[in-house]
Amino acid sequence: MPMDATEIESRIMAAFPDAKVLMVDMAGDGDHWAARVTSAAFAGKSRIQQHKMVYAAIGSDMGGELHALALQTFVPETADASSQGD
Repeated sequence: MPMDATEIESRIMAAFPDAKVLMVDMAGDGDHWAARVTSAAFAGKSRIQQHKMVYAAIGSDMGGELHALALQTFVPETADASSQGD
């Protein structure tokens, strides 16, 4: 059974209570998700460290119940700057 957006988001929010999470079902199959996660917890961390933090929050279901996750992570200040001009 694929992991749904609510479950993914709740796991991320449990690890990063200040996070803003936007989930998108990329293939319409509930198995391939894109997530945009903004949290102050990412400040001072490399993009790889930020992604590892999110994958750790999701847990062992990554690659199992959750087949694919396209992940974007942002610190609150950079999230606003990156969306300008879109």
